[in-house]
Amino acid sequence: MQRLNINISATDYEKTSNEIKTELNLVEKAIHGKNDFAVTDYEFTFGWYFYVVSINLEMIKKFAEQLGTDYDKLAGKNIEKKFLSWLTNKMKSKNLKIKLAIKEEMESSKFGIF
Repeated sequence: MQRLNINISATDYEKTSNEIKTELNLVEKAIHGKNDFAVTDYEFTFGWYFYVVSINLEMIKKFAEQLGTDYDKLAGKNIEKKFLSWLTNKMKSKNLKIKLAIKEEMESSKFGIF
């Protein structure tokens, strides 16, 4: 099962993880999925909580199909980046101090590999 792993940096783990779970639960219900995502425990460093949200790519594909052209209009070159844009926009609307990034991209850019 392929997954999209999103690194989350936030100042409030409880609030941000609950908001992310709420949004992903709504997506899961919309596509009739079950157990399609997981939120890890956090590491706390320099006043920030760092954790990962892992999402089944099949859930994202079904969600993209349901949204149709609205999904296509989201910023991003591929289905994963468009989903990251969608989730980032959802979190911004809730006034959370949070940053999201695709985990694999962060790990490769850390070493100067693009």
